[in-house]
Amino acid sequence: MSTQLLAGSPSVPASVRSAASLWFIAVGTGAFESALAVADLLARGTASATGLAGGLGLRLAVFAGAILLAVRLRQGRGWARVALALTLGIFGTLSLVVEPVRWLMAGNSILGFFADADLMTLAFVLSRVVHLTAVLAAMALMFSPAANAYFRDIRSGLSPAPGETA
Repeated sequence: MSTQLLAGSPSVPASVRSAASLWFIAVGTGAFESALAVADLLARGTASATGLAGGLGLRLAVFAGAILLAVRLRQGRGWARVALALTLGIFGTLSLVVEPVRWLMAGNSILGFFADADLMTLAFVLSRVVHLTAVLAAMALMFSPAANAYFRDIRSGLSPAPGETA
């Protein structure tokens, strides 16, 4: 793998490079949210470290997969764009919003929520907002006109993917 490829090929549009960076931010905020949730559960004594291990293992696998896909996206791999969109873009977004939507539909008050929220809860909410914003922005950038043209050119053979020869 060339040094130029690792640094980000200039032929990869800024929208694709930015989308990859936003996926890294989404992974980081997801990891932060997981750490907050685990700390809260352990502090309350409602879960044990061994009881949380399976969920943490699954999250770690998702985070590792997301990082791999974001790296491949940055390298101009169209399959990574599709995989990110279908897995994290659709199902991941749903997993981020289902619980808050259900909570709102149950008649709860946003103002009441913030009035009663402690620092840990506010940190979690802020992280979740950054996480969701990063995912939605990454999705938009991955399918921007410049990104679409870039991946279309690669697919049609008009332009080699970074690191490949023509």
